[in-house]
Amino acid sequence: MTSFESNKPIGIFDSGIGGLTVANAIYRHFPNENLIYFGDTANLPYGDKSADAIRYYAIKISKFLLEQNCKMIIIACNSASSAAYEVLLDFFKEKTIFVNVVDPLVDHVIEAEYKKVGVIATKATVNSNVYKQKIQAKNQMVDVVQLATPLLAPMIEEGFCNDEISHTVISKYLSDKSLNDIEVLLLACTHYPLIKKQIQSFFSSDITVMDSTDVVVDVVQHFLESKNLINTSEVNAPVFYVSDYTKSFEEATKVFYADKVELIEKSIW
Repeated sequence: MTSFESNKPIGIFDSGIGGLTVANAIYRHFPNENLIYFGDTANLPYGDKSADAIRYYAIKISKFLLEQNCKMIIIACNSASSAAYEVLLDFFKEKTIFVNVVDPLVDHVIEAEYKKVGVIATKATVNSNVYKQKIQAKNQMVDVVQLATPLLAPMIEEGFCNDEISHTVISKYLSDKSLNDIEVLLLACTHYPLIKKQIQSFFSSDITVMDSTDVVVDVVQHFLESKNLINTSEVNAPVFYVSDYTKSFEEATKVFYADKVELIEKSIW
């Protein structure tokens, strides 16, 4: 990766539009970077798909983003990060930089020396055991408790983020006894930052609640600086692709992204 490629865009993809929380964080922190987002709305949710299916989708999407000359690809999906990250590294060696949303949270847990960690996520992410395996590979003494919370993502997409319904669902999940005595709760789904305040209010103030947007920005900055990839050229408006367009998807982007989003349908299957 050389400096003359610094004007190329950063690609970001997710199973749908939830990854726009990551795109929004990147856009806010790096306003001089060109961004291309791809939401695989034709195949969502990844949380209920097999690991093989997720890998297939991730490879196809990454090929598309590489065709757009992306200098970096951010996997803004925990299910895809856990199932496909290593495969993408193997498939596309030396072609781009891949950043996932799992490793930055894992690294933070280790650096902060937490002893008991809670993880809430989709079924696919929990079943992959990716957080537990990666954390305990670095420190086997850390107790990692994982809880599948499959209703949260569709609840958020339907706009229930700060009302009685969301409060009831969140409280039901977080009352699970397995989460007793945790020191930090990792929100291992890119939808969950939108209900972070409600989740934090459920716990006492001495429990830290973290999501990928808290740490991914630092990783992106490290790569951009260390590889001389900071854009100093003209900046274009972000481009947002989806594999299946509906008006409801475009309406839902208002929940995840601060600015107006116009979705472009792009079938790559």
